[in-house]
Amino acid sequence: MRRLIGRFLRDDSGATAIEYGLICGLIFVALMGSIGLIANIDNGFLAVTFTKLSAAFSG
Repeated sequence: MRRLIGRFLRDDSGATAIEYGLICGLIFVALMGSIGLIANIDNGFLAVTFTKLSAAFSG
């Protein structure tokens, strides 16, 4: 049982996938923040776009 636990603790094969997941998460947060800032700066264009998109998808 100790050998099994020791092998599990030394195994780092999943570390790369976790790192890529964290990087993707950070990129997503940065994109959402920048889109939020752009939306606050240019309300007219995005408001019209979102209105047209919501109208297209709602019916």
